[in-house]
Amino acid sequence: MTENNASNGRGAEHMSDYWDLMLRVQQVMLRAGAASVTRIFDRDFAAVDPTAIGRAYLTLGLSMLRRPGDLAAMQASVLSNMAKLWTAGWAPNGQAARDRRFSGEAWESDPVARVSRDVHLAIEEATKEVLDRFPADSRERLSVEFYTRQILSALSPSNVLALNPEARARFLATRGRSLITGFSNLLDDIERGGGRLAISTADPDAFVVGRDLAATPGKVVFQNDLIQLIQYEPMTETQFKRPLLFVPAWINKFYILDMRPKNSLIRYALERGHTVFAISWVNPGPEHAGKSFESYMNEGVIAALDAIEKATGEKKVNTIGYCIGGILVNATLGHLAATGSDRIATSTTLVTMTDFKQVGEIGIFVDQVRLETMRAHLEKTGHLEEHQLRDMYAMLRENDLIWPFYIANYLMGDKPPAFDLLFWNSDSTRLPAAMFLWYLENIYIRNGLGTPGAITLNSTPIDLGKVKVPCFAIGTKDDHIAPWQSVYPATKVFGGDVRFVLGGSGHIAGVINPPGEKAKYGYWVRDDYPDDPEAWLDGAEYNAGSWWPVWAEWLESQDRAKKVPARVPGGGGLDVIEAAPGSYVLAR
Repeated sequence: MTENNASNGRGAEHMSDYWDLMLRVQQVMLRAGAASVTRIFDRDFAAVDPTAIGRAYLTLGLSMLRRPGDLAAMQASVLSNMAKLWTAGWAPNGQAARDRRFSGEAWESDPVARVSRDVHLAIEEATKEVLDRFPADSRERLSVEFYTRQILSALSPSNVLALNPEARARFLATRGRSLITGFSNLLDDIERGGGRLAISTADPDAFVVGRDLAATPGKVVFQNDLIQLIQYEPMTETQFKRPLLFVPAWINKFYILDMRPKNSLIRYALERGHTVFAISWVNPGPEHAGKSFESYMNEGVIAALDAIEKATGEKKVNTIGYCIGGILVNATLGHLAATGSDRIATSTTLVTMTDFKQVGEIGIFVDQVRLETMRAHLEKTGHLEEHQLRDMYAMLRENDLIWPFYIANYLMGDKPPAFDLLFWNSDSTRLPAAMFLWYLENIYIRNGLGTPGAITLNSTPIDLGKVKVPCFAIGTKDDHIAPWQSVYPATKVFGGDVRFVLGGSGHIAGVINPPGEKAKYGYWVRDDYPDDPEAWLDGAEYNAGSWWPVWAEWLESQDRAKKVPARVPGGGGLDVIEAAPGSYVLAR
């Protein structure tokens, strides 16, 4: 083929690509439009409430107008800072910004990028100065602070192709192909979201559940409408007498506790000689709309305890609950204590709040008004869609979970990374109406779990102060979902001995932090527990490495009975139904 013909061939190929892309655009826009119309006329629930936002801004605006001195000082500060930037902005100072959005060298060497960066950071700083003048405990300030941050994060020059020097360089180097690829990625995400933008944070094809993740050998030995119970194959010749039951959150799939072999907490427990069971929750549909919080206790934790007793003959079980799974375990402990049962021998909870007075920014989305809006929506659907909570949680860390992927996927034209934790985070589930509404009203809004007698389960008021079993609670220092200061009150609310450990990092990475040479985050410990969590931290001892061995040694110190021969799934009173990870975890 001559050079001319080859060039013509490439041109025809590119034209075909562009034509295909335009056809996709047309199809996606039609689908997105139809989805938008459906959401408007069906009054789809949205986490963001424009009325509440407007009310918060109005309240703070009126407050500022009543303080003209502060307003004038703020304006003078902003003008002064902007003047300094304008005079000094064109001269590089050789110091890269600490903000990760602008960490590349090009943000310092490119004058346009540097000035746009510095102006944006100055505006963010000036905004913070303004908001710092309002009462810290004001709900209006929290709301305005949050939504102003969302706006400023969206307006960051790093999100603009012309101002982002790295994206601009990629565009020029690829002669525009990076932007075409990014646009194709955008269409992929809209298609995958059924007409709504669902930004990919991990390569959806990078892992297969049951092969790469959730691959620890085991068998499903029990199931009902809500759970499959997995019993794992032993990894030691003998095992501790008491079985260990993992109770995961049902907002995502259970395999956060069984990722790859190197970071599987379930495998770690097996290697230490525990008989391990795990609940895999169903992904609810309309037929589960009436499943209540009591259903999750009765058909979840208590049904699992019954099944474990049949499988092993053991009447006492150690439990470990993650996030809302830990809240369910705590509620079950309260119910068992009220009914005189000691079926749970020890309880471990991971990033599980016991006090909901201070829930952080997530409280912006949850109040009585929003609850009623959600109730009207759930009466029609029977469940909350998985993306609604996932999007809300992403907004809490928008500069980690939204905008970096917007830049990488759409401006740079990159493929999302193969990251196991973010793959799991995208594999979320629906929530049944009855359970979710009761949970939000009674536990989240009314803070009833830690209030004696405020919550009734199976017609029995519960009181966590009557729970005497040994408890181990871990919070994580940078948790944006379950602030550790709201996890720490476990040291006060229970009636028995409680061990509290504070891990590094956040809600997921701080928990899935296995031991080894490359353990990323450390942990803090202290033997006494003052009332103030910050006072506890001031006197706590920091340790490098994983908290897993600390937990395992605590758990094993509670079980001094002679070890038993390793238990094999199907070898007790329950038959094998199917191989792990089971079918419930695969349902979309």
